[in-house]
Amino acid sequence: MIDWTEEQQMVREAVKRFVDEEVRPHVEELEHGDLPPYDILRKMLATFGMDDLARDRFDRQIARETELAAAAARGEAAPEATKEPKGGDGAGLTLIPTIELCRVCPGMVTAMGVSMGLTAAAILAKGTTAQKVRWARDLLTMEKVGAWAITEPGSGSDAFGSMKSTARRDGDDYILNGSKTFITNGPYADTTVFICKLDEGNAPEQRKVLSFVLDRGMPGFVQSKPLRKMGMHSSPTGELFLDDVRVGRDRLIGETENVSSGGRDGAKATFMQERAGVAAMALGVIEECLQLSVQYAKDRVQFGKRIGDFQLIQEKLARMEVARMNVQNLVFRTIEMSTTGHSMTLAEASAMKLYSARAATEVALEAVQLHGGNGYMSEFRVEQLARDAKVLQIYAGTDEIQITHIAKDLLRR
Repeated sequence: MIDWTEEQQMVREAVKRFVDEEVRPHVEELEHGDLPPYDILRKMLATFGMDDLARDRFDRQIARETELAAAAARGEAAPEATKEPKGGDGAGLTLIPTIELCRVCPGMVTAMGVSMGLTAAAILAKGTTAQKVRWARDLLTMEKVGAWAITEPGSGSDAFGSMKSTARRDGDDYILNGSKTFITNGPYADTTVFICKLDEGNAPEQRKVLSFVLDRGMPGFVQSKPLRKMGMHSSPTGELFLDDVRVGRDRLIGETENVSSGGRDGAKATFMQERAGVAAMALGVIEECLQLSVQYAKDRVQFGKRIGDFQLIQEKLARMEVARMNVQNLVFRTIEMSTTGHSMTLAEASAMKLYSARAATEVALEAVQLHGGNGYMSEFRVEQLARDAKVLQIYAGTDEIQITHIAKDLLRR
């Protein structure tokens, strides 16, 4: 894939119009926390039929799982699956809104991705059919807001090693305790996937990692108000506190403590998904910064000429364009891999995330520099984009963690 198809380009233009009409006028409210992003996101999904597509795809999946379970109960061979058509348009339909939203409000993509992506994926990957029906369908359409809770105040990059949140068996139930921080959608989540360790009296590093599904308002479960932060203001972030929260086995994802190495595999799978999506987010930031910088270089006059005629400014613009081309090619590769049914390794997803996040941050900061004093003012949009871009180097694993995953993979070969 070397360029957007005609159909994908039409979708981009349609999404761009929606963003211009429905998002740009509300940037100030979104930035200052006066307007949670969820209603606008739901309107976008409904406008482009993405919610109906998600429902149809989910219903087909559940029908297939039900059919397989019935055949197994009868002792019959599994019926042959109907092959779903493959194509880049499916991946493109997901990535195009990400790119266009990130040109204006990257935080909205984070809020949407964690709810529809990470939280739903955690349940779909390891949950029972009943759990998928109970929680995942509403998350995939954003009828419910989801949060994926792994990070703790003392953990950060060492998410599993430093994890202190626990689940203790109590008859047929579990008692959950602990706290989480930096949780996207935490303040408003209707459904939260809570990741913790099973307290069996053994050493913490030997304990199983389990995932439970919590609903807003459960006794002992407290969701904080949104935290103040450097950027991504349109993505509400909060803390979660659990004090003797009692849950049944029906809330344990998979309803077993032995689901493919417990919650570790599921958490790593969601990290891979999140890292691959950062390239599309980075592309949106880069494209917007480049467009704003080119226009400013044409309009701004210093020393009797437009600043775009100075070689140092031209170098900045040229480097931005190189970054745009490289990150766009990574997005194209993601779509192409989806088309052919291939999936990335953890190292590949880490490499994509590492390069894209760095490129977006560098381009955004150069855009501020190119704008000079104006770039430091919030009325010029590059100021917001520079603040928003920085977190791409931190969440879903810091740059340092990505480097470790890439290097370990190389050294194993």
